Amino acid sequence: MNSRQPIPVVVLTGFLGSGKTTVLNHLLANRGGTRIGVVVNDFGSIEIDAMSVAGQVGDSMVSLGGGCLCCAVDGSELDAYLEKLAAPVHRIDVIVIEASGLAEPQEMVKMLMANENPAIRYGGMVQVVDAAEFDATRARHPETDRHLAVADLVVLNKTDRVDAAERARIEAALGTLCGPGIPVVGADHGRIDPELLFDRRPWTETRGQLSFEDLLAEAAHQADEADETDPADAAGHDHERCGHVHAAYESIEFVSEQALHPRRFLDFLDRRPAGLYRIKGFVHFGVPGHEERYEVHAVGRFLRFAPGPWGRGEARLTQLVLIGSGTDGPALLRELEACREPAPRQVPPESMWGVLRYVDRPADAPAED
Repeated sequence: MNSRQPIPVVVLTGFLGSGKTTVLNHLLANRGGTRIGVVVNDFGSIEIDAMSVAGQVGDSMVSLGGGCLCCAVDGSELDAYLEKLAAPVHRIDVIVIEASGLAEPQEMVKMLMANENPAIRYGGMVQVVDAAEFDATRARHPETDRHLAVADLVVLNKTDRVDAAERARIEAALGTLCGPGIPVVGADHGRIDPELLFDRRPWTETRGQLSFEDLLAEAAHQADEADETDPADAAGHDHERCGHVHAAYESIEFVSEQALHPRRFLDFLDRRPAGLYRIKGFVHFGVPGHEERYEVHAVGRFLRFAPGPWGRGEARLTQLVLIGSGTDGPALLRELEACREPAPRQVPPESMWGVLRYVDRPADAPAED
């Protein structure tokens, strides 16, 4: 990640037992050279979750024990921890907050959106759902429906514990409980592709206390030896460690030397299908007064643009990567082709207002009408 860009902060939430820590550990074990900062928020005085990930992130992990992040009155404690992780010396690429199973996601999102640290930005909320306990969880926690309504991406975990008919029923229910177009990603043992949430750097060498690839490789080898007693389970682990988790997803690339029309591009984003989990890259609009390079980051329905300068001699291009499952790649590319604008200098500046609504602004900046 460009060190000049704010660090995205992804909130990983879900009720007790849904598998949040399993998802987090999977992300850490499959991050390549990406440097992940982790905030673990445990409810209670014994921080079991924190201990379970401590061996993988070392000093980059901070823990907020004794309660939920959303219980903080002004968020100052969380702000301090985020400031610590965002310090340039750590060279963190992404921060993941594993929230308490009893946390209130809406309040947590508000705290992050209100954070005035220019080194970080809110990166979306991922809700983990236990497929095997879906109905029981909703019965015990009626607020489940409200939490799902504000999620940007839903991970339906433990799908290996339900049959196809039950999974289809749950996915249909989630379709009505989640916001329009919110994607639902199926997983077993928390195994999702990290690229759905952040870019993975290629790992080439051990680089200090935040790099644990050698340790993880040794742990994987030991696990493989233990798995020899269960051939079926061993096969599943081998599949994951060979890097095939991404096989369930399709990646589409779009490059345009022509600028994109901001309103047509926003229309494309507004109607993107639920199976399109992530969009990343840079957009060239070329509209008078808005000729910067706009980084676009979308996780599920969460969307942010970040304007920044072009590099010296850098070609003015739109370069996008779309990651999803069950999507019509050629149709998506045709829609993006229709967003091209051959005469961006003739496009009125007010056409950018829709884009600017998704740009983080300082608290004292005037809002667009």
